[in-house]
Amino acid sequence: MRDVPLNEAQRRAVEHRGGPLLVLAGAGSGKTSVLTARLAYQVDRHGIPPQRILAVTFTNRAAAEMRRRVTHLLGKEPVGLWIGTFHSLSARLLRREAARLGFTPGFTIYDEADRLSLIKRILEERGHGPRSFPPRQIQSIVSAAKNKLITAAELAASSDDRFTRVAAETFHVLQQALARANAMDFDDLLLHPLTLFREHPDRLAYYQQRFDSILVDEFQDTNRAQYLLIRQLAERHRELCVVGDDDQSIYSWRGADVRNMLDFQHDFGEAELVRLEQNYRSTQPILDAANAVIAENRDRLGKTLFTARGGGEPLVVTTAGDERDEAEWIVGELRERAVAEQVGYPEMAVLYRTNAQSRALEEAFRRAGVPYRIVGSVGFYERREVKDLIAYLRLIVNPADDEAFVRAVQVPKRGIGITSLKALQDAAGDWKQSLLETAATADRIGALRSHPTRALQEFAALIQRFRRDLAGATPAELLERVLADSGYVEHLTAEGPEGMERLENVRELVAAAADWSEEVDSDDSSSPLERFLTNSALTESSDRSGGDPNGVTLMTVHTAKGLEWPVVAVTGMEEGLFPLSRALDTAEGLEEERRLAYVAITRARDRVYVTWARARRRGGQLLPGAPSRFLEALPRSVVEERATGGVLSDFRARTRRAGRVEQRHRGWVSTPSTPSYDVGIESQDAPRYVKGERVRHRSFGSGTIRALDGHGRALKVLVAFDDETVGTKQLLVAYAGLERDWESA
Repeated sequence: MRDVPLNEAQRRAVEHRGGPLLVLAGAGSGKTSVLTARLAYQVDRHGIPPQRILAVTFTNRAAAEMRRRVTHLLGKEPVGLWIGTFHSLSARLLRREAARLGFTPGFTIYDEADRLSLIKRILEERGHGPRSFPPRQIQSIVSAAKNKLITAAELAASSDDRFTRVAAETFHVLQQALARANAMDFDDLLLHPLTLFREHPDRLAYYQQRFDSILVDEFQDTNRAQYLLIRQLAERHRELCVVGDDDQSIYSWRGADVRNMLDFQHDFGEAELVRLEQNYRSTQPILDAANAVIAENRDRLGKTLFTARGGGEPLVVTTAGDERDEAEWIVGELRERAVAEQVGYPEMAVLYRTNAQSRALEEAFRRAGVPYRIVGSVGFYERREVKDLIAYLRLIVNPADDEAFVRAVQVPKRGIGITSLKALQDAAGDWKQSLLETAATADRIGALRSHPTRALQEFAALIQRFRRDLAGATPAELLERVLADSGYVEHLTAEGPEGMERLENVRELVAAAADWSEEVDSDDSSSPLERFLTNSALTESSDRSGGDPNGVTLMTVHTAKGLEWPVVAVTGMEEGLFPLSRALDTAEGLEEERRLAYVAITRARDRVYVTWARARRRGGQLLPGAPSRFLEALPRSVVEERATGGVLSDFRARTRRAGRVEQRHRGWVSTPSTPSYDVGIESQDAPRYVKGERVRHRSFGSGTIRALDGHGRALKVLVAFDDETVGTKQLLVAYAGLERDWESA
């Protein structure tokens, strides 16, 4: 085994043996190095065969990186090692054990779009309209219940609220529909192993015996089902190492429970705790800022990051006029840094709290001609043409997959409309058959006309021919047969230039399938096609990007977790946006937002920019902004304040009216009697104006507010416009489209 340079705490974590271990790993503390070194150490020094080690990560990227590093340390491939995400490893286990749960090994994994489509159909069949019962909201409730191990019956009993009862009913019917379709959704991949172990204790005993060592990365992001799964597998040998950072737990909205770290210490009372606090990524000013922000959280195990690096620039906190002003300033600053300090654009990132913020940034980058790439955009496996062909493969492997049938039967067009599909679905329900099986005997459905009847039977025969080829064909060969016999290539070609671009994606899909044809794993009983379909279903958004690969990276803070860049800009640091307004309702919500700010700051190695805007367009309105409370937590000793050119005129106007003298410092302007971050507005969701303020109306021009009446969406302002022909008007703020008039203030 190759030697790995480790500090004292890291070495304790790598060499620990003989019981459970909790590694509290701060941002940039070498967590991945510790995990891979520990895994390699167990193989090389402790003699544990790779096939008896289970290593769980939270992204495909992390799993691939860990395998690569372990291979490098050992000097050979760790053949048989079970390594991957919770979902991919659960899918691997379930394909082995499918028959015991009433499924076949070729079960389909429904992604979020598939499940949402099924939920929409369930709601429609029961007469629940989308206005009263939005499908996405129902899906969210169902998913949350699954993550908390709450059954449909328990959900129904939890509330008398009609919305909850409809969600519980949908949950119950959804599970029945999934079972009939020989399918599982993402949440089921975690729940079904628990069901397997509960109903078949012998299988639990087998897997407990199978794995001598278990390692779990990003433990703070586990939900209840994931924690119980790991706890059960480790109950026998207790050789369990979990690595995480409670200060980076930012996924409660998808079921993650930071309390699992506390429960681990209770359930494994003999566990050793190792804190990794030395940071190898960031400068001390960056760490001082991050430590100060997160220190205000109460529900944490506690640690303080430090670094041996010397020096470091202060964080630049910049006030902007609005989101366009903010975006233009960021682009200009990054371009200057690229030229002056020879920092490449790929070494820079702009992070934001919500995806909606990317619009102004993208426009600014395009106008300035600065290359960028946006991560988390529509992924390869979400593109229309790719999903079409994946639907064919899913139906070939699993003829009970009704969602795949509905998609595949409509491309290319076969003259099968909504009415015909409805008749087919009704018949399938009456006959208790899959849609594919029913299509094969469509001539028995009296409600169908002759053309759709013939088209359905021809489609069923086509899929049956593909199924006969299944045993001897690789994924790529099967795809090529689908393309040749289904008419899909001609379908895309007829779309013109856009269709030709889509055809390139089809060729890329065939190439990806060919790679899986070469994947061989003697310890995995699933076929290459099943593994290919599993991978396509479980590819996460953080693996997707669009734009110039040599440009600045744009992404949400959530997506940025685990990544790093020399230069990072964190945008939109305003109350109501970061933290979000809805998070302020509970202490837990605010603490998670604070952890998110901590994650954002610690993505940077050398330089951090933080920006906030005095106004931002939200929901079609220009609303006033106030600096985030997280800015107030930053130590002034590590902060350099600036303001954009769009804000300087506002400061000058305030100064003229008050008879004060401006003070200029390296591009930012303040006044002696005005404290930093002086706009006292509680939330962006609660717009406020003041008497005497200058505003601009899209039709009436500029004016001055003379009076205000009401509050919230009923707020009215009396504006005396500069144009005498307009005069004074009373306007309802919610619909007036008023903007702050910085220039004429």
